[in-house]
Amino acid sequence: MALIYCVEDDENIRELVGYALRSQDFEVETFADGKEFWKAVQQRVPALVLLDIMLPGESGTEILDKIRKDTQLRSLPVIMLTAKTSEYDIVRGLDGGADDYVCKPFGIVELISRIRSVLRRSKPQRRESSMYSFGPVSLDGEKHVVTVNGEPCHLTVKEFELLRYLLVNIDIVLKREQIMEAVWGFTYEGESRTIDMHIKSLRQKLGDGGHIIRTVRGVGYVIGGNV
Repeated sequence: MALIYCVEDDENIRELVGYALRSQDFEVETFADGKEFWKAVQQRVPALVLLDIMLPGESGTEILDKIRKDTQLRSLPVIMLTAKTSEYDIVRGLDGGADDYVCKPFGIVELISRIRSVLRRSKPQRRESSMYSFGPVSLDGEKHVVTVNGEPCHLTVKEFELLRYLLVNIDIVLKREQIMEAVWGFTYEGESRTIDMHIKSLRQKLGDGGHIIRTVRGVGYVIGGNV
């Protein structure tokens, strides 16, 4: 059974999530705040964390940041549970390293489906060792390094994955829903704006290489291609 940690200050939600997941043969531990969570992690690392943003003391965003900076925990799957539904909050959570984002109130069936999807994606995969390049931009998947004209370019995890997906599919126009599913692992109604914001940021960071990412109006994006 996969062990799930749920960090949520609302007792009713903790009880509901715990009961629902146990009925689906998951092992569950629930915590009201980050302090309890960190104590448990020191004893046993879970398969996935359900993490509320608005927590007493240490916020869910701060906990996520610590997880992603910890060499032992950085690959730990995290699904954010929150009442914050603005586009900015969603993008911030995803770009901060969250694997998925579920807004309250949520359906238990949907939550379980999201958990299973994230767990499938988090299974160990063959180590990426490919190198890609186009124009002045080069990406080393093994070293997780991007350079522009030989100079290092520092990207967030999602920006790196977005650039790699575009480079893997050179000359192929990728629809926004394809990009969302490939990079974030799911789609939602605000996908268009989320991707556009990440493309804009990626172009800016690539500097002289930003022009290689081309916009196909009404469709999506492509590197290369006769469009």
